[in-house]
Amino acid sequence: MSEIPAHGAEDVGQAWGRITSWLEQNAPGVFAGLGGPGSPTAISDAEGRMGLKLPSDMRQWLMANDVGAGRQPDVGSCLVALGCAGVLSSGGLLLGLTDIERVYLHKMGIEEMEPSENPDCPSWRREWVPIAAESDGFYGRFLNTRTGSIGSWSEGSDPEEGRFTSLFAFFQDAADHLEGVSSSNARETAGGHMHDRGSEDEAIRLWARANGFLVNDRGRVPASIREAYEASL
Repeated sequence: MSEIPAHGAEDVGQAWGRITSWLEQNAPGVFAGLGGPGSPTAISDAEGRMGLKLPSDMRQWLMANDVGAGRQPDVGSCLVALGCAGVLSSGGLLLGLTDIERVYLHKMGIEEMEPSENPDCPSWRREWVPIAAESDGFYGRFLNTRTGSIGSWSEGSDPEEGRFTSLFAFFQDAADHLEGVSSSNARETAGGHMHDRGSEDEAIRLWARANGFLVNDRGRVPASIREAYEASL
C-alpha cells in the first residue's frame, strides 16, 4: 500500500511538539495521560494484526507518545479503554496504539459482517485508521493511510473524508486551539470545573471535550451530552 502523507514526519513532529509543550506547562495532568514513547515492535505487530501499513508521520507520532503504552484494558471496559481527554479541540479521546487497533478491528468487523448497502459509501474502509474517538466508538476521527488526510465518522451519518489535509494539519489545529486558551482555563477544563463560562452551551462544550465527547463548536448541543453534563453536576 502506498503512503502519500501531505506533510513529512518532521513536520508532524513539530506540530505534536507544540501540543506536548503546551500541555506540559499548562495542563500537566493531561500531559501525563499522553504516556511514554511507543515501541517499533508493538507498532509492527499491530500493523500485522490490522493488515495495513501506517504512514511514517503516524508512526513518528506514536513513537513519541503512545497513549496507554504498557497498559492493558480492564475486562468489560469501553471500546476506547485507554484514550486521553483534553488534547483535541473537537473533543473526544486521543487514541494510542492499543485503542487504535481495538477500534479499527471493531469497525472493520462490523463492515465485513454487515456490508453497507452502497459499496461506494461504506461505514468503514480498510485504509481508515482511527486516531480519536468517543469511549463507545460511535464518533471519531480517522487517518486515510492512502491519502494522509483526516476524516470523521458519526453514528447514523455517512463518514466524511478530508476534514484536514494531513495529520500535520490536524495537530496544528489542535495546537492553535490550545495556545489560544489561557492556562487557568486549561486547568479548569481538564478538571471539569465550569465557573463563569458564559452561556450554558459553551460550558457544556468545555465539559464534554474534557470528558471525551466529540462536540461541534457551533449549533445545538446533542441531548445525550447535555444530559450527561447535568448528571455530573
